[in-house]
Amino acid sequence: MTKVLGIIGGSGIYEISDIEHGQWINIESPFGSPSDELFIGEVDGLKIVFLPRHGRDHTHSPSSINYRANIDALKRVGVTDIISIGACGSLRNEIAPGDFVLVDQFIDRTVSREKTFFNDGAVAHVSVAKPTCTKLGEIVLKASQCLDVKMHNGGTYLAMEGPQFSTLAESNIYRSWRCDIIGMTGMPEAKLAREAEICYVTVSMVTDFDSWHPEHGEVDVKKIIKVLGENSLNGFNLIKKIIPLLKSSLNRHPCIQGCDKALENAYLTRGDLSISNKEKLSAVAARILSR
Repeated sequence: MTKVLGIIGGSGIYEISDIEHGQWINIESPFGSPSDELFIGEVDGLKIVFLPRHGRDHTHSPSSINYRANIDALKRVGVTDIISIGACGSLRNEIAPGDFVLVDQFIDRTVSREKTFFNDGAVAHVSVAKPTCTKLGEIVLKASQCLDVKMHNGGTYLAMEGPQFSTLAESNIYRSWRCDIIGMTGMPEAKLAREAEICYVTVSMVTDFDSWHPEHGEVDVKKIIKVLGENSLNGFNLIKKIIPLLKSSLNRHPCIQGCDKALENAYLTRGDLSISNKEKLSAVAARILSR
């Protein structure tokens, strides 16, 4: 199997540059419409697929994003590894605006989103005990060492529904849970990537201290936008450093963590599926259903 890198860009990252033969392509998904067309090209032989999570004009709120269609579309064009980059708030003094966090855990507090590809006649229970890919994370961490940005190796991401920011009471509860950062888009994206057997990591770019910090008070959108612009530049530079490390070998070896075999002992449905289910799962579960 050949490596294909998928990049999901969050707030402030709507396009990607320095990609050879790149073009925007409409990819249809049986789960509905992705956030936007996919920008597909390559760098020195490595195929790159970019998707702006909120759309190029930022028209999708965190709750209206079709996460299933996004992951399904990436799978349909062959993506094997996903690097997700997005904004977040900090729940810790030592994690300051401008810092990056390589997330390794999530707490999912979202309530209004479709969180699985497997329902209505097809059932699977994948493990997300370790929701991000260790090997891919090592590559991201190594790339960050070449940049003038503070990268925190590991952190728990509290995924809230949004689009409003936290109340002070909520922010303090999340801190008592030992969460490190808070965002609105990390879930169910990570869960769906695991169901689709795609290696996945999240790099969160800190824009603010949420609402708990006594010296910062409530979240100020104007200040967030300023930091977001600086973070976006660092985010682009991080991607540029990641690509040569990932393309050192274009052949994709089995994931040491088993991300690419997540459905191996998780898919439970016996017998034939309906035609509609076969169509829906024709990308994310192709390996299992072809048996």
